[in-house]
Amino acid sequence: MRASSNGIEIEYETFGDPTDPALLLVSGLGCQMVWWNPEFCEALVDRGFHVIRFDNRDVGLSTKIDTHIDVLASITGLLQGQVVEAPYGLSDMAADAWGLCDALGIDRAHLLGLSMGGMIVQQMAIDRPDRVLSLTSVASTTGDPDVGQPTPEALAVLLAEPKTDRAEYLKDAIESGRILAGPEHRDDDWILRRNELQFDRCFHPDGVSNQMLAILTSPSRTSGLRTLGVPSLVVHGEIDPLVTISGGERTAESLPGSEFLRLDGMGHDLPSYYWATVIHHVTAMAARSV
Repeated sequence: MRASSNGIEIEYETFGDPTDPALLLVSGLGCQMVWWNPEFCEALVDRGFHVIRFDNRDVGLSTKIDTHIDVLASITGLLQGQVVEAPYGLSDMAADAWGLCDALGIDRAHLLGLSMGGMIVQQMAIDRPDRVLSLTSVASTTGDPDVGQPTPEALAVLLAEPKTDRAEYLKDAIESGRILAGPEHRDDDWILRRNELQFDRCFHPDGVSNQMLAILTSPSRTSGLRTLGVPSLVVHGEIDPLVTISGGERTAESLPGSEFLRLDGMGHDLPSYYWATVIHHVTAMAARSV
């Protein structure tokens, strides 16, 4: 299904009863809505949520922004103090998500975002706190440069040139997924399946570059988060190599009254091993928000 939002088209899918409280799932860098496992979505439905997953701009079946960015050159420029222009920022992506809610007739929603998606839901809450029932930020950070920085191995994964051949793409994606998820709780079958789904739906590496630059050029959200009074949960894996745990710690410190859920053996992923734990905490927080 598609909806007009913020001047673009957003592809989305819903699970459950539209009369139940809405829970918007927001994906990470380069991740299409199929990254969210349908079983995870249905488990949230079973706890009383109307779940919406969607493709952010520049990935999947949503609108593509026509630009080509040399990310390495842009990062170098930023490190040298140059002003680097991005085609859009995280605030635009937050407006996309609120526009989708408008199109679906959703006035207030529970928000759950992972990685870049966590950044987007943070911005959504800063921009429209009156519309947020609860906020869950997973494996994310505030945008402060002194926290949440990737390990060298994870940074190499992030900046690697994607293969255009399907078999080579999947081989690299599986290896990258293993590095980011870590050895303890990763689901190799789902890592393969979600990358197959993503490649077959839409292979658009330029969109990933655009999104990455949106992350790098958007300002810190720390001061904005400190003003919020919404029920908040911050979830982070102890061994996350891409957004190291200091990013989650800073997020939790910045959100007044938030709960910080630190998960042993979890990397930059949301493994099925921890679904029940995360869903329990999200549900309990949602109950307090009514």
